[in-house]
Amino acid sequence: MTLILGIDPGSRITGYGVVRDTGRGCEYVASGCIRTGTGELPDRLRAVFSGVSEVIRTYGPVTMGIEQVFMARNADSALKLGQARGAAIVAGAEAGLQIAEYTATQVKQAIAGTGGADKQQVQMMVMHLLKLLEKPQIDASDALAIALCHAHHRQSLIPHGLIGAKRRGGRLRL
Repeated sequence: MTLILGIDPGSRITGYGVVRDTGRGCEYVASGCIRTGTGELPDRLRAVFSGVSEVIRTYGPVTMGIEQVFMARNADSALKLGQARGAAIVAGAEAGLQIAEYTATQVKQAIAGTGGADKQQVQMMVMHLLKLLEKPQIDASDALAIALCHAHHRQSLIPHGLIGAKRRGGRLRL
């Protein structure tokens, strides 16, 4: 059984989700949001790093999936998102986690079956897949979806001996 951490990065709210991959499916462990407040960006980035580090210490995942940055309409927002993402990646790397990156489309495709799913569809599928009785916060459900996507990709690569393969340009490189 493998504990997987999913991170939905944000400069104001970073969602996290932890699932246990049993080999037969995934079980819910924990989820929540790291709220950084409205302070200066360096303080918010430190809060993301500290929050993700605390989640890692608390639950002990061995691998982490994180959403890639997409180019938003506002370049400043995309840059801040990228910096928050970097803070979360460094927290995972410092803890020795294996880290995989997924586009929003890959996550939606893996969870809802279509890359065009909206946040509510993803949230409902996360609830169904993890047998949750209550809706997690939207950022936490996105993070759980990333963790589930990572579990799915890991399971599809293991039987083929490709777990150490790297993705470049959408293709696996050994």
